[in-house]
Amino acid sequence: MDIIAALWPVLLPVLAVLIAVIHIRWKRIAGWQAIGTVLMWQLGIGLGLGLIWAGLGHLLMPDQVAASIGWLAGSPFQREVGMWDLSLGIVAVLCLVFRDEGFWTATIISTGIFSISAGLGHIYELVIHGDTAVNNAGAVMYLDLFYPLFLVGFLILYHTKKKDAGQHALSMKI
Repeated sequence: MDIIAALWPVLLPVLAVLIAVIHIRWKRIAGWQAIGTVLMWQLGIGLGLGLIWAGLGHLLMPDQVAASIGWLAGSPFQREVGMWDLSLGIVAVLCLVFRDEGFWTATIISTGIFSISAGLGHIYELVIHGDTAVNNAGAVMYLDLFYPLFLVGFLILYHTKKKDAGQHALSMKI
């Protein structure tokens, strides 16, 4: 198995961490704002560019992508999944522009439902049909299952710390 094929799904989330660390150090950000910075870059780069990349693969190289998942070439599912990935990838990249908790929450929920469902589909194909193709039973499966949970956890942490900081500031003024 080619190492790049096995690890490509985690490259963009790792890149997002590196960009966030540079951003945090450059702007000297701390506390809940640093957590928000990491989350923003994970949404824009880790999730957004990852979905755009996947969408373009499904749309421009459908037969190769189908083979990498262990499916037959020529299925119309490629167009649907490709357009879904592309559209939600664009929405996730927009999290870099719209730095609003509501927008981020909607992005995480919508992509998370699809991703976790796809991850469960990968498990089903692995267990029932023995599909061990690199993009069925490899890193994609784990990213589909656990990346949305990571994003939800980070969103909850961000919200909690931001709320605590706001309440602390209010109590200091009293």
